[in-house]
Amino acid sequence: MLHAFLLILVGLAGDPEHGELFHKWGGELAEAAGKLGVPADHVVYLVDQQSESDKHVTGKATVEEIGKTFDRFARQATAEDAVYVILIGHGSYDGKAAKFNLPGPDMSGADFNTQFRKLPTKQIVFVDTTSASGPMINDLSAPGRVIITATRNGAENFSTLFGGYFVDALTGEEADADKNRRVTMLEAFQFAKAAVQRAYDKEGLLATEHAVLDDNGDRTGSPDPSTTGQADGKVASLLAIGSAADAASLPADPKLRALVLEQRDLEHRVESLRLLKESMDPAKYQSELEKLVTDLALKTREIRNLEGAK
Repeated sequence: MLHAFLLILVGLAGDPEHGELFHKWGGELAEAAGKLGVPADHVVYLVDQQSESDKHVTGKATVEEIGKTFDRFARQATAEDAVYVILIGHGSYDGKAAKFNLPGPDMSGADFNTQFRKLPTKQIVFVDTTSASGPMINDLSAPGRVIITATRNGAENFSTLFGGYFVDALTGEEADADKNRRVTMLEAFQFAKAAVQRAYDKEGLLATEHAVLDDNGDRTGSPDPSTTGQADGKVASLLAIGSAADAASLPADPKLRALVLEQRDLEHRVESLRLLKESMDPAKYQSELEKLVTDLALKTREIRNLEGAK
C-alpha cells in the first residue's frame, strides 16, 4: 500500500500581508492532511515564524530542521511510499540558481536534491509555489519525480497566486475532474493554473506567472501536461496525497451551500487581489479591495443569519 509523507514549508514572507496569506495556505493544508489520509506522524509543517494563530506547526523552517525532516522520512518511508514537499513563500533567482527564501540560509534546487537522495521512495513530488521557481525543474528533474513550479523561469519574480489555488485544489472538491474522490497532482496543477489565469483576467492584467510541470525526467516543464502524448502528465495523473472530498464538506442545505461557495469565491478574490497589489494602480487596488471586503462581510452575515434561523 502506498503511504504519503508530507512536508509543508512556509518560508519568508517579506511583509505581514503576504505572511498572513502564506500561513493561511500552509495551515489549511496541514489541517486537511489527516482528512486526506496522511497519518499525523507523516506530516511535518515548518514555518518561518510561528504566531499564536498557527496550528499544527511542528517547527521552524530552517535548513537544519528541513534536513532533520528528510532524515526522519528516510527512516520511516519505504520504496513503495511517496514523499510530497510543498513550498509556500517567496523565491529568488540570481541568474544561476533558484532559491527558496528561509530564515537563515536559503535552499537551492541542489540543496533539495541532496535531501532527496536520502529517501528510499520511488516517488517524490516537489511543488514550489513561489516566485522565480522555474529553474528548480532543471535542478531536480529525474525519473520518479513530479516537479511543479509556479513560474516557467527565474525572471517571473513577482508574488504568485498559484500556491493558494493549489492548496484549494488539494483540500476541496472542485479540482476532482473525474469525480473519483481523490485529487491527483495533475488535477491540482490544472485547477490552480486555470484559476490563476482567471484571477489575472478579472483584473485586466497580463499574467506574471506561468506554472509548469515535469514528470518525465527530461528537465523541461510543460505548461499543459496531460495523460496523452509524449509530454508530461502521466505520472502526475496517478499520484494523489489522498481524498479531498472529505476535507472540505459543504452544507447539505442547497441555499446555504450556494452561499458558502460564494463566500469562498470572494475569499479567493481578496487573496488574489492582495497578491496582485504591486502590479496594480494603487487607487484601483484600494477601491476593489474595499468592495470585496464589504461583499465578503455581507455574505458572511447572510450565512450566519441563515444558520441561526435553522
